[in-house]
Order: sequence, then structure tokens, then C-alpha cells
Amino acid sequence: MDPPSSSYHSENIYLFLLLPLTQVSEDAIIPYKEILQMYWEKATSFVNAQCDGLEPWQLIGLTISSTLISVWLHGFLFQSESLTSRTKKQFFKLLRKMPFIGAIIQKKIDEALNDVTSSLSFLKDEKDYIKALPEQGMSQPEVLEKMKDYSSKGDVRWQDGKVSGTVYSGEEKLTHLLVKVYEEFAWSNPLHPDIFPGLRKMEAEVVRIACTLFNGGPNSCGAMTSGGTESILMACKAYRDLAYERGIKQPEMLVPVSAHAAFDKAAHYFGLKLIHIPLTKAMEVDVQAMRRAISKNTAMLACSAPQFPHGIMDPIEEVAELAVKYKIPFHVDACLGGFLIAFMDKAGFPLKRRFDFRVKGVTSISADTHKYGYAPKGSSVVLYSDKKYRSYQFFIAPDWQGGIYASPSVAGSRPGGIIAACWATLMHIGESGYIEATKRIIKTARFLESELRKIDSIFIFGKPEVSVLSIGSDTFDIYRLSNFLAAKGWNLNVLQFPSSIHLCITQLHTKPGVAEQFLKDVKDSIEEIMKDLNAKTTGMGAIYGMAQSVPDRSLVAEISQAYLDGLYSTDVPCSEKHMNGSPGHH
Repeated sequence: MDPPSSSYHSENIYLFLLLPLTQVSEDAIIPYKEILQMYWEKATSFVNAQCDGLEPWQLIGLTISSTLISVWLHGFLFQSESLTSRTKKQFFKLLRKMPFIGAIIQKKIDEALNDVTSSLSFLKDEKDYIKALPEQGMSQPEVLEKMKDYSSKGDVRWQDGKVSGTVYSGEEKLTHLLVKVYEEFAWSNPLHPDIFPGLRKMEAEVVRIACTLFNGGPNSCGAMTSGGTESILMACKAYRDLAYERGIKQPEMLVPVSAHAAFDKAAHYFGLKLIHIPLTKAMEVDVQAMRRAISKNTAMLACSAPQFPHGIMDPIEEVAELAVKYKIPFHVDACLGGFLIAFMDKAGFPLKRRFDFRVKGVTSISADTHKYGYAPKGSSVVLYSDKKYRSYQFFIAPDWQGGIYASPSVAGSRPGGIIAACWATLMHIGESGYIEATKRIIKTARFLESELRKIDSIFIFGKPEVSVLSIGSDTFDIYRLSNFLAAKGWNLNVLQFPSSIHLCITQLHTKPGVAEQFLKDVKDSIEEIMKDLNAKTTGMGAIYGMAQSVPDRSLVAEISQAYLDGLYSTDVPCSEKHMNGSPGHH
């Protein structure tokens, strides 16, 4: 027989040394086992004593009721809406039901509703509405004549460059091209790629072009949507479904307070819990606060590039590090400025931080082709770093009697003319055209920022790098400035929390004299405001000021419904009011 090997001796020595250690560890555990056993016996004795004399059916009843109470308590405490928010809502709901107080609150609500309705400029000067089909159809010249009457309504002329955002190009030659393209594809529908294969190719090319612009890899992909809101909704839906698959029953998304309200809409539609992350003094998302908010239920992180209210770029790279560390999908909302920031480097205005798929951890991006992509309204893209994410966006109903139903986004049928017009816009402008447009817009934005910072009594929020300038004041109610500028023909965005107004610079603002006129009107308006700092703010400015001070946000939502109702109103207005700084309608 062969002698034992050296490895055999090593194993015996190892076991010989290990046995005493094992014995020591077992001896050390014995006292703890005895202590635990003692407490267990005391607990069981206590429970048995409490149950002494109870019949079996009573024990079963107690077990069932305590289980049901525990389930209810868990459902009550852990909902998509926080307990604090629900408690506040219930408190104000009960307050409004109290006889005397409720009547006072309702009176104030009615007054506010009347103020909102009377402030809706699009309802003024309307004398009649068509409320039924004409008995005989109109001729084409008659329809076109009627259309001209409708298109001429309103006091604001966006063509003069006095509107914030809204129309991002308006170039006449581009308009003519889009009309011809839409005419060619007016009856097309991407729901039927076998009937409209050319349209399918156009949509695929738009998505691939966008992936290339945002430095997506070979597995990057995406889809076209009807706008930025739908793009954000689709990303949130995809990550919710991914979270479900990972075993997360109550998915949460961490979103800066400055992020677009489409994230709130997604939370509402898809049953997600929305956790708002505060901003730093620089108006960027607080990365450390976001890190602390991450939990086992976190389904996605989100940032803006840039955000709508103040035009600030969130620290994408820092948040992406959190996404990688905790293995959480990360969405970058570039709906507003995506087709600017993609060209800023080549335009000579490099950004301080990266924002696209070059950043490890960024899993999706939304960007609107109908803003700085200059395509007609109704087009946007949502992009993913990998096809595995996009698959969760899709909806498929395999058992429908009408056949297997599959759609990439919310809509089923979609207007092919919009897709074709978007494709035509990208082809017509080309990279050089986008770079030149970006140069003009950023140059104008930097000029306006520099000059506005020189004006006493107002300030610019944060350090905007792209095309949005948000203006505030510690001296007077900034909404008064909005009113005065409105009287001079300007239409700016009114913001809240904190009170501010902003100008979103487009190609229309780069026309000769427009930026200079804006600065002159701001200076003249402030000069008038400073003459009477105590003057009362009226109009929409007063409504926004009031809305911010109301603790019951459900009241604000109720008042806002008056605006939405007004969009569909076919009633002739019976009264008119005007705001300070603006002429009344005579």
C-alpha cells in the first residue's frame, strides 16, 4: 500500500486544529441559547396565561381579526401617497364640511373661480360658437375663409418673438416644406407598416438619428411619441414593469422637485410612488438627498438636462454613479433642450458635464423633436441604452378577438404626417443647420443673462447653461413685472415655489432687435414698478400668488379645473376684467 500523501497529512492537521476552535465557539454560544430559551418560555407562558379559558373558536377569531388588522394597517401606512399628504387632505376635507367655515371657504373658491375665468384671454371677445354641424357642407373657399378668421384670433403675435418658447422656429420656408410633406402622408398610419412601409422606415430613421446624436451604442434604441409628456410616461411605465419583475411590489421613483410635471402624471397613471428630491442653492438636484432617499423599492432615478423652471442642468454624472452603485435605471429628461445640448459642443459652447449615453448609468433619455428639433408639434423621442429596457415599454394583448394587438407607446393609430414631417425637418436642416441655430440661440441667451444681471432689484436663478432664464426679485412681486411685460405684448412663463418668471429663448428671439427690445421693456417696467412698491398685484399674477399661499392644494387643483373647463367652453363670456399694467378691453 502506498504511503499517505502530504496533502492527506495537511488535511488531518487542519482538522485537528479546527476541532478545538469549533468546540470553543459552541461553548461560547451555549449561554446565549439558554438566555433565549428562558425568554421564550416566559413569552409562551404569558401568552398561554392570557388565552387561558378561551374557547378554540375565540382563538381562531382573534387570529383572523388580528391578521386582517395587520393587513389593513400595512395598506394604510404604505401607499403611493405619503401618510402626511393623506392626513392633510383628510383634515382640509373635514374642514370644508364644517357649517360656518365651509361656507366661507366656498365663497372664496367661487371668487377665485370667477377671477380665473375672467382672466382667460382666449375666452374674451368671443361672440358666438358653432354648436352643430352645418346643414349643408361648406365649400373649400368658405372653409378656408373661416379658418383664416380663427387663425387671426388672439392679441399675442408669436411671429414678433415676444413669446417664451412655444414656437421654436416658425421659418416660412420650413413651414412650406412641412405642408407639402404632410400632404403626402396625410392619410398614413404607422399602425399599418405593411401598408405604409416608407413611413415605418422614416420613424426608424428618426429614432436611430436621435440615438446617434446622444451617443448611444449599437444596442441603443427607442420610439417616437406624441410629445415630451408621453416620452416620460413611457420611460416610467417601462421601469415600473421592470420593478415588478424584480419583485418590487410598490415601486418608487426619485425625481427632483424641478422635474417636469409629467413625472407626477406618470405616478398618478401608473400607481408609482413619487418621491421629490430637494434642490441645492444652485437650483440643481441635491445628490446626497437623492442617495439618502434610495430604498429597496426604488424603481428609477430621474434628472433634467436642463430643467424647465430655471434652465439648470442637473448633475447627471453624479446621479449616474448612484444608479450604477445601486443598480437602478436612470432617466435623463432632455425634452426641453435635448436638440440644443446635443450640438452645443460643436457650436462652441461646451457644457460643464456630460449628460447622454456616454455617461455610464444613463439608461434612457427623452428629447422633443418638436422643440429645438424644429419639427411640427406632436413629435418626440424616448431612447434607451439597451433593447432590454424598451421591451418593458411595449403593450401586447395576445388574446384579443380582433387579433394579436401590439403597440410601442400609448396611442394605437398615430398621425403619419407628423412622423414624416419630423423626418423631413431633420433631413432639411442637417447637422450644420442645427449647429448654426444653436450658436444663435445660446449667444442670445448669454447676452440676455449678462444684461439682466446688471439690472438692480432682479436676479437670475442659478447658473443657466442653455436657453432658459428665470427671473426673480427680493424687492417687489415678480408677478407685477409679468403683468407689465404682458401689457407690452410679451408672453412669459409664470412659475411658483419660488415666485419667478422665465423666458425660453428660441430662434425668434435671435432676430435683430428682439433681445434689445426685451431688455428695454424690462427696464421700463421695473422703473414703473419701483414708483409704487406697495401696489396690489392683479390678474393671473395675483392668482399665482394666492395659489402658493393656500395650504390645501386640493383647492388649487379645483380652481385649476376652471382653466381646463374653459378650454372646452362654448359659452359667451358675460364680464371682463383687466390686470394692473395691462390695458382693459373696450
